[in-house]
Amino acid sequence: MVIAVLDGQGAGIGREFIKRLKKEFEDKIKVVALGTNKVAMQNMIKNGADVGYCGEDEIVYFLTNFVPDAIVGPIGILSCGGINGEITAKIAHLVFSLDCKKYIIPLNLHGIFIPGTVNLSMKEIFSQIIDDIKETLKKKNEENSYLPHPLE
Repeated sequence: MVIAVLDGQGAGIGREFIKRLKKEFEDKIKVVALGTNKVAMQNMIKNGADVGYCGEDEIVYFLTNFVPDAIVGPIGILSCGGINGEITAKIAHLVFSLDCKKYIIPLNLHGIFIPGTVNLSMKEIFSQIIDDIKETLKKKNEENSYLPHPLE
């Protein structure tokens, strides 16, 4: 299973999530760091990502040629100008259009209020995502028809 983590700035959310993900799954999954800038990508790689892509061109290349099984990132990855302007229209459109599961981390910033998420901690959000990934892996293993992702 290939999980892409998309983040920008210093990738605080991305790197913490990757740390948790790798601790939980070890080598059962591959993690691709999609950093909107070099610092974000490097921070995610330092925290366990298997490979990284940096900037709009590389992110677009990856998402166009290798659709991950899932993508994880803050809500800003769905909006042009998200993550303090680091998400371009191309990236936002590709993420939204991907034929994979999207785990969107709700951040109540920029006047965006997501009902039902106010009392969730980042730890709780990460746990919910990881539990769902476990369930997905379990189902894929039961099906036995799973073809590995090209990056696995």
